[in-house]
Amino acid sequence: MTGQARLEDLEQGDESATLHLDGWGELGDTLAEYEGSTINVFGGIPGEEVVAHILRYRRRRQSYVSAQVLRVLKPSPHRVEAPCRYFGACTGCQWQHIDYEHQLDLKRDRVSTSLKQYQTLSEIIIAPTMPSPQVFNYRNHARFTVRSQGRLGYINRMSRRFVEIDECMLMDPWINEALGELQGKCAETTQLSVRLGVNAGEWLIQPTMQNPDISLKTGQTHYREKLLGHTFRIASPSFAQVNTPQTERMIELVRRRLELRGDELLLDAYAGVGVFAALTAPYVKRVVAIEESSAAIKDAAVNTIGIGNLEFIEAKTEDAIGGLQERPDAVILDPSRLGCHPNVLDALVSNRVPRVVYVSCDPDALARDLDRLVSGGYGVDSVEPLDMFPQTHHVECLATLTFPS
Repeated sequence: MTGQARLEDLEQGDESATLHLDGWGELGDTLAEYEGSTINVFGGIPGEEVVAHILRYRRRRQSYVSAQVLRVLKPSPHRVEAPCRYFGACTGCQWQHIDYEHQLDLKRDRVSTSLKQYQTLSEIIIAPTMPSPQVFNYRNHARFTVRSQGRLGYINRMSRRFVEIDECMLMDPWINEALGELQGKCAETTQLSVRLGVNAGEWLIQPTMQNPDISLKTGQTHYREKLLGHTFRIASPSFAQVNTPQTERMIELVRRRLELRGDELLLDAYAGVGVFAALTAPYVKRVVAIEESSAAIKDAAVNTIGIGNLEFIEAKTEDAIGGLQERPDAVILDPSRLGCHPNVLDALVSNRVPRVVYVSCDPDALARDLDRLVSGGYGVDSVEPLDMFPQTHHVECLATLTFPS
């Protein structure tokens, strides 16, 4: 239940109900039956019995009902006390009330559920979820909403109410220090983005702020980050993973799963600022990287200076992959949440590319694309969830496929 709602559209009262929680919804909430319908319940765990506040609201002339746990009558053995004082009011974290080991199990189950929608994938064994090195203070990127008097905070996704915050437990400590410096001083904008190069010590704050009371430099067009010892420039529109330590572990895992010998032509599809391309180039004969974002391509040109066996193509992957002069020996797929264009998957099948490593942040899109590849002849060697986003329901996943020779 996302989307905008005006405060005057909300129909909140003191209504509450006793609910039995059963299963998970798409947004990391539990589900319950209420008034003959299934509703989302924030802050629960399946199997619990709770007293929940009932929230009624309208969006786009549609009426909705959700709920939020007020009191737990029969707790799950996996329940813990959420440490953040904004938990529930904020809704940015969905799972702070669940012990971390169980969060990992739930993310594995989430991937398994998506794959089992397809007969071709129903027998695949999902690896245990790789835990994050940090379960709090791991995020290198914050996006704050700004309200009157320059107050910074988040928007509750159900009630759409603004929640002013002084600290976010997911953010790197430096970002929380920056929040303290910026709080109450940003009335000239409605959104504020803070990005940090955790290993490089550089930051980007957008937009440019004119308030002389702000001591931090703002308005940077890019910042730098180091991954596995290599420095990357990242412009404000360019994508970067939010969990730096886990990103480094994921890169190393991708390299292992590629099983590179040193004589391969490697295709890095959806290459972004060139992270995979730059960090795999020493292990192959040649890398061809495809990226459609002009901002990311400019970053990649800087990030790959001195790497002689790497070529970048600025284009959509689905447009460029069919025009390659040579068949790749291996391919890295790292698309957006929407997954791969069907033309990309069909090109891999028609060319019988021997090895594919697919990085995905959406299990449903991954399952859809794996089904297409398996139907075309690929075998799935492994599917490995990685926890890039502790305390939330989101999960990253790495799938490795081979085409039989």
